[in-house]
Amino acid sequence: MQNKFDRRGWLKLIPALAAAAPASLAQAPEPPDRVTRDALHQALTLSGLQFTEEQERIMLQGLNRNLVSYENLRKIDVPLDTEPATRFYPSAPNVTGGKYQPSRARAGQRPANLEDLAFAPVTEIAPLLKAKRITSVDLTKMYLARLKRYAPQLNCVITLTEDLALEQAAAADAEIRRGKYRGPLHGVPCGVKDLFATKGIKTTWGAEPFQNQVPTYDSAVVERLQKTGSPLLAKLSMGALAQGGLWFGGMTKTPWNLEQTSSGSSAGSASATSAGLVGFSVGTETLGSIVSPATRCGVVGLRPTYGRVSRYGAMGLSWTMDKIGPICRSVEDCALVLEALRGTDGRDLAVVDAPFEWQPKLGIKGLRIGIVQGEFDRLRDEPQKKVYEQAIADLKAAGADLKPVEFPKFDFAPLRIILSAEAAAAFDDLTRNGGVDQLKGQAPNDWPNTFRTSRMIPAVEYIRAQRARTLLMQEMDKFMADWDVLVTPSSSAGLTITNLTGHPQVAVPCGFVNGLPSSVVFTGRLYREGTPLRVALAFERATKWHTMHPKVDWSS
Repeated sequence: MQNKFDRRGWLKLIPALAAAAPASLAQAPEPPDRVTRDALHQALTLSGLQFTEEQERIMLQGLNRNLVSYENLRKIDVPLDTEPATRFYPSAPNVTGGKYQPSRARAGQRPANLEDLAFAPVTEIAPLLKAKRITSVDLTKMYLARLKRYAPQLNCVITLTEDLALEQAAAADAEIRRGKYRGPLHGVPCGVKDLFATKGIKTTWGAEPFQNQVPTYDSAVVERLQKTGSPLLAKLSMGALAQGGLWFGGMTKTPWNLEQTSSGSSAGSASATSAGLVGFSVGTETLGSIVSPATRCGVVGLRPTYGRVSRYGAMGLSWTMDKIGPICRSVEDCALVLEALRGTDGRDLAVVDAPFEWQPKLGIKGLRIGIVQGEFDRLRDEPQKKVYEQAIADLKAAGADLKPVEFPKFDFAPLRIILSAEAAAAFDDLTRNGGVDQLKGQAPNDWPNTFRTSRMIPAVEYIRAQRARTLLMQEMDKFMADWDVLVTPSSSAGLTITNLTGHPQVAVPCGFVNGLPSSVVFTGRLYREGTPLRVALAFERATKWHTMHPKVDWSS
């Protein structure tokens, strides 16, 4: 329905233009309806859009609720000379001369059953490949067999790239036999989230409208993995358009409980890595999509500093928030994968060439480690609190000198409209042509409604949010100057804050609650992923959680 635009319609339109953003605070009380359906129609007229009555009904819920966010956003004092963070760089990198000296591991004996390596970290597999005690082809066949056996129950694979993987594995073996060893990922089979373009292979973004999309080029991540000699086993499942674990094939499951989602949106990457179906995987994060599924699946997830890894050929959701990182079975594996993927390529102009310093032998003595105590104190689930109490005790036993700290006081919640606005812009055409109607998820918090609702975000509010983001970045920069690493639970305000500011985080398994894994999260300074990784490694070595794997013995 479209109404004729007149001056009275314009007056009705003003409240609608002041509204939008996803329903991010579902527990907040519903405000009185100030945006009417008539006003919504007027705003849609300006946008040239038309939706169904049901779509409009749930849009109105979000529009009225989000008026509160805009009102809070306007209360943030943003000085006139504050520039927006639209062209986003976390900060100028000041890391120089960083040394990359990974641990050295000796090759063990070839196991009698190669499947005994299914849950082994790269640091154990790589020496065996280098010493020619196993072959990449045999390893690839082992993982392929497990993928065929277990992936259907987990719903974690969209496209199996069997022929490509075997071809790449044979090439890796030939090079290793000739003495051309490319490094620790050479011959180790991997999987990637299905938002990375693969030439001639479907790249579906987990979404119905793109099920048959076949790129004509490889993404930067796929190129880098090819350069390392890592065979590509599969395009792993992801929540549709990078939200949650629900894709056009259904919900991806955690291997610890087939009744539970693996979370998302790097759902298949975490699930397959946890289940021993790939050697390692690569995912992406905009607002928790590495940390959350890594936690739910009991593996290690590293979200690097924004701008570490080229996003060329990766589906864009939020240009100022999207990041690419590894999901692995050990902390040092994440360091090895980051080293292989990082660096400029001349195509993603947000990427910087700051060195990656990784010296695990340095340990953690002398590091300034802050524990964000308030985040732990706010937990209400007693079993979860006990898990974290033990994790903190283990961390102290590993040599960490923890000092209580709190995040800077800043109302960052209204800044979430940045993601909403950019995501709506990224999929504007899909909203306009009705393609979002094909997605399985159509609830108020799902992308289709968020995209529609976010069409109403005023440009002035988006830019104000970016300018407020600059202030948040400045606050965090001053705060982190006193700390090398912060320790938080996985569900923490720090997840949103650091995704806005670009700081790196690593999630490490720390126990179980009701049969599902939990993780502790280590946050580092910009471009200094090696420091939180060192603390994470000390914690990993002091605990048993990385040695515990799900019993994937379901019926085929």
